[in-house]
Amino acid sequence: MADSPTRLHKGHGALSNPPSRFNREHVESIDDGWYMEDADGARLPTTVEPDRARSVISTNDSPDVGFEQSINPYRGCAHACTYCYARPSHAYLGLSPGLDFETRLFYKADAARVLTEELSRPGYLCKPIALGANTDPYQPIEKRLRVTRSVLEVLRDCSHPVSIITKSSMILRDLDILRELAGKQLVHVTVSVTTLDAELKRKLEPQAAAPQARLAAIRALARSGVSVGVLVAPVIPGITDQELERIIEAVAQAGAISAGYVLLRLPHEVKTLFREWLAEHYPQRAAHVMSLIHELRGGADNDPRFGHRMRGTGPFADLLRKRFQLAARRSGLQGKGSSPLVTTLFRRPGPQAELPFGP
Repeated sequence: MADSPTRLHKGHGALSNPPSRFNREHVESIDDGWYMEDADGARLPTTVEPDRARSVISTNDSPDVGFEQSINPYRGCAHACTYCYARPSHAYLGLSPGLDFETRLFYKADAARVLTEELSRPGYLCKPIALGANTDPYQPIEKRLRVTRSVLEVLRDCSHPVSIITKSSMILRDLDILRELAGKQLVHVTVSVTTLDAELKRKLEPQAAAPQARLAAIRALARSGVSVGVLVAPVIPGITDQELERIIEAVAQAGAISAGYVLLRLPHEVKTLFREWLAEHYPQRAAHVMSLIHELRGGADNDPRFGHRMRGTGPFADLLRKRFQLAARRSGLQGKGSSPLVTTLFRRPGPQAELPFGP
């Protein structure tokens, strides 16, 4: 996979297409001045392919996240968030974590059928399933493919608990299912809010929902009786950290019952892509932002250690923690959290049950 020259593409967060770190060969594109395709910055074409898996439930043993198993209906994400920690996963497919991650998308074509089979196994132990742990389950192609909805239908029919994290207002399409689950204390939704600045959102998360649309989604979910919290993520020092208090206040007023935050992470290729983004959009601030990140990460671009990777270390990290706690206390969110999801209502799909199919 050739890497493209560093340049801005309309509707995309990454500025380049660095090769997969697992590729043995590397092809470099060179501009010879004769011809440049997409010179006006038009949006790049997107391909969507089925990803047929024998299992859709992934397990997790990280102490930094609050779930043990998850389902990711999609690989890659058209939201094109520059900072996305999931980008390096595209390298396992031999694709670039850069523009390929945003334009080469894969969907779990048989997700509902495979999930039904997995839940039917005699040894299956019911624990909450997280949707959106890697890429957003409500990215734009979900409107047409409806993979996430098909998974929710299976979980609803089995009275299986589920948590969802998204930055898309498309989740409101599935309010009918969410209300049913909420009535049995089987669902919790977390809306990711990075910034309240619409212009910054367009630079940082080109295809994600606008800040006001996310606040509206929180209000609609809360009014429908769905437990909804917020994750201020990622907090980017020197770019979004000054908004922390305003975001907490806004989401509390919208009806969120809990809030948390996660510091920017720059694993593998993400650090290069983020530096390119800084150089393009904040050239005069780039060095300062990276110096703050290094302060939070022990002098490095990233610190993958459990217990440190989500919040960072050092004086700046301590200040962020205190600011968050104070803002949460002022907004009435401190110490609050969603009630544990119920697992005792789970009904294993019967052997004669008709297996639902995805798109």
